[in-house]
Amino acid sequence: MIRIMVVEEMGLLRSALRTVLTSEQDLEVVAEIDDGTEILPVAGRERPDVVVVDVDLTAADTRGLLMRLREEVPRVAVLALSGRWTADSLRRALAAGTLGFAGTDVTPAQFVRIVRSVAAGNRVIDPAVAAAVLNPPPNPLTNREREILSAAAEGLPPKEIANRLYLAHGTVRNRMSAILRKTGARNRLEAIRRAQERGWL
Repeated sequence: MIRIMVVEEMGLLRSALRTVLTSEQDLEVVAEIDDGTEILPVAGRERPDVVVVDVDLTAADTRGLLMRLREEVPRVAVLALSGRWTADSLRRALAAGTLGFAGTDVTPAQFVRIVRSVAAGNRVIDPAVAAAVLNPPPNPLTNREREILSAAAEGLPPKEIANRLYLAHGTVRNRMSAILRKTGARNRLEAIRRAQERGWL
């Protein structure tokens, strides 16, 4: 029996993953959590064979947690999920000791095969992940938006960004709203992180 822990903050996706996994006779979900900060204590207690984790968790340093997980529960295999893999995010997940890489659009049968392969100690990269990394989406940010976001990444507040770039304060605010929309971020820190991960900044 392969013991699995699922780490996913979206309830619907977490429920779908559990349903797919528990429908197989050789797979058992021993824990499911929606908060990345619980990875270490729960994994330490349950000792799963595989941890399926969404690397896009918003409230956690996922890479740091996975590196510590490999130290504290060395026999565990990590299968990372993401809806937006980039060369940078793949590289960072590899550096954290991740064995499996899959997109959130894999079929149930593909997902189960990847889980079993990772549990056996094999490195598996879903072909769709490889394609996404090799053919990244075009940068949707304009030159001016990249300048604003780069200044924000330095820690400058909107008023100072406006002064540096000779823009009106309202223009910076409007451009930042456009940046959040294009990156799918909820705040500028998340926008900076996503833009950097995707090579847009």
